[in-house]
Amino acid sequence: MEKHVTFVGALRIGLGALGILAAVIVLVAVVGGGLISGDREAIRVTAIVGPVVAFFLFVLSVPGIIGGIGLLKRKPWARFLVLVLAVLDLFNIPIGTALGIYTIWVLMRDETVQLFAPGSS
Repeated sequence: MEKHVTFVGALRIGLGALGILAAVIVLVAVVGGGLISGDREAIRVTAIVGPVVAFFLFVLSVPGIIGGIGLLKRKPWARFLVLVLAVLDLFNIPIGTALGIYTIWVLMRDETVQLFAPGSS
């Protein structure tokens, strides 16, 4: 199960990094599009919408990165955090559902629970 836990941790970090990259791209595209248009109303709207959407993507990505790093370090709190995120992933059909099921399967196994037990590091 060591390899599975490491894979889940790395996957969480990678997907979180992609989420942050998406946040930056959305911010630049939306705000930049408003500026390029030259329309005062478009500039005003995109100056609000761009940062709000980017912040939303950023906030959704950071817990996955933190949880992934914690899994790689075998921190018990990270196992709990990633399990919560995995349950939320189940609602993101179809890719998130598959990731959520795999993550729950890995993190709920007895061998994995023993990896995160106090004093096992």
